[in-house]
This record gives sequence, C-alpha cells and structure tokens, in this order.
Amino acid sequence: MAGMLSEREVDAILASLSTEEETTKYKKVQAYDFKRALRFSQDQIRVLTRIHENYARLMTNYTSAQLRTIVQASIHSVTQSPFDEYVKSIKEKSINSLFTAAPLQGQMVMEVQSNLASVMLDRMLGGQGFSTERSSHLTEIETIVMERLFNKILESFRDAWTSILKMDTELKELEVNPHFLQIVSPNETVIVVNMDVTIGQVTGRIRICLPHVVLEPIMPRLTAHHGLSNQKKERQPEEAEVLQKRVKKTMMEIKAELGRSEINIEEFLNLSAGDVIRLQETIDDPVILKVDRQPKFFGQPGKSKGKMAVQITEVLDGEESDQ
Repeated sequence: MAGMLSEREVDAILASLSTEEETTKYKKVQAYDFKRALRFSQDQIRVLTRIHENYARLMTNYTSAQLRTIVQASIHSVTQSPFDEYVKSIKEKSINSLFTAAPLQGQMVMEVQSNLASVMLDRMLGGQGFSTERSSHLTEIETIVMERLFNKILESFRDAWTSILKMDTELKELEVNPHFLQIVSPNETVIVVNMDVTIGQVTGRIRICLPHVVLEPIMPRLTAHHGLSNQKKERQPEEAEVLQKRVKKTMMEIKAELGRSEINIEEFLNLSAGDVIRLQETIDDPVILKVDRQPKFFGQPGKSKGKMAVQITEVLDGEESDQ
C-alpha cells in the first residue's frame, strides 16, 4: 500500500530511538572527590601567586647578598591539594622548616630540596657552592647555620604579606623526616607554592605549604580588590633607608694577589720545601686586589701595626676589572 513503511524502515527508526535513549541515560558525569575539596577560588589563588612572586623577589635580594653569588627565584605554580599528598611528594633529604606567622594560628612549612640546601650550607660555611651528597640528618653546626638563614628568609616572607596582613614569623624547628610533619589532618586542604630557584649553577625547588585552616581567618582579604586597595603607591623613605643599611652590612671577601706563574705537571709533582717559584710579575709591579674574585684595585704591599697590609694605589675602571 502506498505511504506504508517497510519492515526495514521501521527497524531503522526503532534502532535510532534506542540509541538516543542510551545516550541520554548514560550521559557523562564528572566525578567529585570529597577528599580533594577545593577550598580556594581561582581569584584567591591569583592573589596568593602575586604575593609569592613578590616574596621570590625579596628572597632573591637577600640570599644573593648573604650567599655572595647569583640567586634567581620564580614562581612555578600555586596549587591546592590534600595535606597527605603534599607530604608524599616531599623529596628525600629535603630540609623542612616549620614556622608560625602570628596572629595566624597554626604552623606552615617551607621545604628546601636537598641540592639547594647543600649549596646554601657550603656557601654559608665559606665554600665555593658545590652541591654534594648530604646525609639524612643535620649536624649541630649545620642546624645552627640553616636556622639563621631560614630566620632571615622568613623575614622576606613576612614583608611579602604586609599588604594583606602584618605578621610576625617565627621558626619553630627544622625537620628532615616528612612523616613528622603532622601540622594538620591528612585530608586538610593546603596551598602549595612551588618556586624554581637557581643558586650559582645549581637549580632546585623551594615549596611552601599553607594550610587552609591557618589562612581561613584572612580568606576575605585574599581578593584582587583588597590587594589593590592596600597597595602602596610609592616606596616609603624609611624602607629605602633600611634596605641601604642592610646592603652596607653585607660582608665581602677581599684578596691580594701577589702574582701568577705556570708550571707543568712534572714540575708540580717534584715541588718540595725550599723550592722557589718565579712569578710573571716584577718586584715593582703592583698587587691586584680582588673583591669577590673580581679585580677592583691596584695596591702596594707593606706592613701596618705589625700585620701585613696593602695600600690601594689605583682604582680599576669597569673595563680593566672585567679583564
């Protein structure tokens, strides 16, 4: 009969209806993990990123002067995760400093990876800044040195947060075993600030763990509007004066170089007490004075108050000091 559907056409219509029903019934649903509850909004994470970008700059200025070498730091990422995941991700032999930031209640963590900690210790103890294999425990001397350095680094952390909250940071202890970092419950959400840091030729990471329960009282302040309204228009004169005083107190190593000479390996192996090494310089040539390995002055050796001394005779200009 004209206008009637064939059996094949009816089957095709029923098959298409069945496919639509299955698509509707099994529509994709995004899973939500209640253990990974997101407590921080994207706006708050952006504000925390800006705060710690400022901290990276402040820390770079201090550590460069303190370690007497070039230090570079930048924010790699700012993320949120459960505290137990953060603990599991801590690198072996990292040094973890537990600190407080009154008036906030609770503790926070700053983790310095082993290779960076090794370079810091070497530079602070007068070394060249080589990264060496470090034991899993700190000696008493290493603990004292790192505590002094961390205390100063935490001052930069305090200054970076000034626009949000005036806080008083205090180092509580250093810990190398991450399993002892029981500052909050395992499922507590924490902010993890990842900073890429380069000290000399060594690159590693410094991470800061900020629990939500600690930051909760100031969460309303972590907005772009609040940050802009509290941002300083210009640097205060007293801030520049404090910075200038800190720079002037930075210790610098000065060496007087009498001269140079070249010998071959055989001559070096045969050296003994009483041998004389002839230098390239004459007796009338001036002594080169180096400041942090850079030639800066010419001088004349002599004696002052019973001790060896060098009198500066000429200041090297930029081109000469680079040679």
